[in-house]
Amino acid sequence: QVQLVESGGGLVQAGGSLRLSCAASGRTFSTYGMGWFRQAPGKEREFVSAISWDGGSTSYTDSVKGRFTISRDNAKNTVYLQMNGLKPEDTANYYCAAGRLPSMTRFSYEYWGQGTQVTVSS
Repeated sequence: QVQLVESGGGLVQAGGSLRLSCAASGRTFSTYGMGWFRQAPGKEREFVSAISWDGGSTSYTDSVKGRFTISRDNAKNTVYLQMNGLKPEDTANYYCAAGRLPSMTRFSYEYWGQGTQVTVSS
């Protein structure tokens, strides 16, 4: 079992930055691929970024490439999402997820956090 708790969301102006954190419980965190997804009101949950168990492989959706960076610290059981150059269209509830492989498909993930809200004002 893995429990995930996101933090770091908030209200920021366009062009600003936020760093999201996802703290995981459980000794097996380092064996899981981790992903970040987001869901805006009235829209489906969409993939944002993923990272392999050792941090050696990362992936991003096209709309955040060059602006967002995913990383993890297995000693701290935490995965991060550094978000720079935020745009109003990045406004959403952001979720982290844990799965056996770092997939772009939400159905590949076994465990989910409760989410943290990111609001970007224009």
